[in-house]
This record gives sequence, C-alpha cells and structure tokens, in this order.
Amino acid sequence: MAKQTRAWQRMLSGRRLDLLDPTPVDIEIEDIAHGLAFVARWNGQTKGDFPYSVAEHSLLVEALFARMVVGAPPRWRLAALLHDAPEYVIGDMISPVKAAVGPEYGALDDRLTAAIHVRFGLPATIPPKVKRQIKAADKVSAFMEATQIAGFTEAEATRFFGRADPRLTEGLDIVLRAPRDVRAAFTARHGALLAQT
Repeated sequence: MAKQTRAWQRMLSGRRLDLLDPTPVDIEIEDIAHGLAFVARWNGQTKGDFPYSVAEHSLLVEALFARMVVGAPPRWRLAALLHDAPEYVIGDMISPVKAAVGPEYGALDDRLTAAIHVRFGLPATIPPKVKRQIKAADKVSAFMEATQIAGFTEAEATRFFGRADPRLTEGLDIVLRAPRDVRAAFTARHGALLAQT
C-alpha cells in the first residue's frame, strides 16, 4: 500500500491546516501575519537590509485600494489587505512560475482564499468588481515596488504593470522593516478593519 502524502501544515498557533480542504476554523490571523511577514516578494531580489515581505505589500495594496475606491466599505478594505493571504502557507510564486505550474496553483489559492474570507466574515468569493479594483491596486503596488526596490526601469515596469498615477502614490513609500515590526503592523491593521466591519 502506497504511503499517503501529507497535505497539511502545522501552524505556530497549533492549528493543523489541510491545504487540500482548508476550513475557516483552522485559520488564525497571527499565523497569517507571521507567515506573510517572512515571505519575500520578488523572490527576495529587492534592495535593502530586509526582504520586502508580502505582509508589507498587503498593507500597501490596502492603502492604495482605499485611495482608488474612495468610501470603500471596511469589508472590502479587509479583502484588499487579505488579497495575498494564502501565501502564508503556499509562498509567493512569481507570475512566470504560476504559469508553469498551471491551473492547480490557482485552485489551491482559491480554496485557501475562500476559507480565509469566511473565517473573517467576508463572502467566500468577493464580487468581481471588487476583485478587479483590488487587482488594480495590486498593479499600482507592483509598479511602485518594481521601480523603487526591484531594479526595474520605469519603461519596463510600465510595460508589465502599467504606469502608476503619481497622485495615487503620493506620500506612500516602500518600507522595509524587520519581520516582527511588519507582522505587528499587519495584525493591527487587520484588527482595526475587522472592528469596523
């Protein structure tokens, strides 16, 4: 008899998250914040003394989303903050790798996203319009990151992500912080948004 492959991960909270069948009760914000604070964007190919983490990126995307969708309800701002939350267990794969892996990656991401959303009072699937708005904020963030810390020229970043409107990004800077600091900032922002929903 073939040995069954393990498809779950033990979290620092003690939870056991089944990656193939995730349930909301096995998801804790502390695990998400911790994991995302240690996952590097751009495969770690960024300038600075600390990696630019997915947690830091998520904070930036939420701030950009709030500027782009003036008056957005806190629940959709929370969805923006959590847009990359599954990466706390599956890591941040760059787009070329996602394309090579194929649709299985997307299915895994969708299952984790649904469980995370339900855990924090969001619909399992957010409305397509809101998803597009979050994706637009994500692209602005990618442009900022590419040009400020990932070594892209403005022309190169524009080709891949579109040019960011300077009015949207004014006063928002790419910040590189120690994982413990960004973990605390992510957890605090999550708490503040959750309290408003």
